[in-house]
Amino acid sequence: MSAEPDQRQIYASEAARYERLVAAEDYCGRLLPAIADVVPLASARVVEAGAGTGRLTRLLSPCVRQVQAFDRSGHMLQHAREHLQRECPANWSLAIADNQDLPLGNGCADIAIAGWSFGHSTVWNEKGWRVEVERAVGEMLRVLRPGGTALILETLGTGSDTPQPPTENLNAFYLWLERERGFARRWLRTDFRFESLQEARELLGFFFGEEFASQAPLSASCVLPECTGIWWRRTPA
Repeated sequence: MSAEPDQRQIYASEAARYERLVAAEDYCGRLLPAIADVVPLASARVVEAGAGTGRLTRLLSPCVRQVQAFDRSGHMLQHAREHLQRECPANWSLAIADNQDLPLGNGCADIAIAGWSFGHSTVWNEKGWRVEVERAVGEMLRVLRPGGTALILETLGTGSDTPQPPTENLNAFYLWLERERGFARRWLRTDFRFESLQEARELLGFFFGEEFASQAPLSASCVLPECTGIWWRRTPA
């Protein structure tokens, strides 16, 4: 059996294949309406942490006034830029920055959002993740204006029909958000749909490992269940 993929290396050098994977998720288009149900998007100034290849950036850009998106991987941001230049209005900017140190002043955003980014600390820094996510969440709250909203999107289970956090540390992170930092939570299905079984096995193996890919509960139409959590918190007005 092959070793588990090094996801840090994927973010450093495999943006194109990563984009193919995330482009297969949420084929029913549920994510944007779910975000809009939590917070109004029209005329919002958005700060995005951990933007990656710009999946959320592209989703939000047509609906908001401005998106300032950051990621510490210049490789991922270059891929994001190519897509954004083709697909979105010119109301976005990209810059290299760590989630824990956003190069912005206080109170500049109506919405601060991070998608599938903070949870990596719970895997890459198993003993010190609490410090990292505390700083990252603190940065989100710092850049929000009074009455602004912080949103965090993370997986609640790939291949699961109902929420099942995939690791103990992720579950601990989610409980920390809810119990210690006052975030509310909702969840939705953002299932993957692949063009073929071959594509599904390739992309799932690339990111999750060959063992997961060989056992993934794909339907006959190459749909794979995915549960996504949205955590949000509004700052006092």
